[in-house]
Amino acid sequence: MDGPTDKTASESDCGTIRRRLPPAERRQQIVDEAVRFFAEVGLDGKTRELAKRLGVTQSLLFNYFATKDDLIEAVYEKVYIGRLSPDWPERLTDRNVPLRDRLMAFYSEYSALIFERDWMRIFMFSGLAGASLNHRYLKHLGDVILRPLLSETEALARTDVRPTMEDVWNLHGGIVYIGIRQHIYRMPAPESPDDEIARAIDKYLQFFGIERDD
Repeated sequence: MDGPTDKTASESDCGTIRRRLPPAERRQQIVDEAVRFFAEVGLDGKTRELAKRLGVTQSLLFNYFATKDDLIEAVYEKVYIGRLSPDWPERLTDRNVPLRDRLMAFYSEYSALIFERDWMRIFMFSGLAGASLNHRYLKHLGDVILRPLLSETEALARTDVRPTMEDVWNLHGGIVYIGIRQHIYRMPAPESPDDEIARAIDKYLQFFGIERDD
């Protein structure tokens, strides 16, 4: 059970009794609601308003997260780092599988995780606010996913034009833009994102003369 300070707003202010949550469950509840909250109002949203939405006291939030930055860090771990599968780098560099198949498998899984409102909106709000979240995420993504992808492209390229990180980022950014269109610009999304992903991948590979079965 939580300690005596783990009270909902109604317990503290109205004297009513509600079930107290175990610490791990309460912490998860706070993080889950913080994800929805920051996706809606941006990272400038006030913890007082978040506490009100949760029906808890603001002091309770700070029992679990000493600062707002600590809470945002927990949101970052849940929404960004927690969605990166640890086996993706190994699968992307498995040369027993054609590169096109590797790319299709990765981007089908990755897009299914990021093509949703909370991920897109928090990412955009973070960039607009100058926060470090998306910079850290993009660096991590570049190190564990995109640089290995560049190495695989370099190994198979059959043209005089050598692939660069800019080429890889252009491929990645074009695919991510499918989700941005839907959740940021609120424009119609493709009925089959995988078809659009396949077109982007084929265009990328063809530019470097890489065959489908390479």
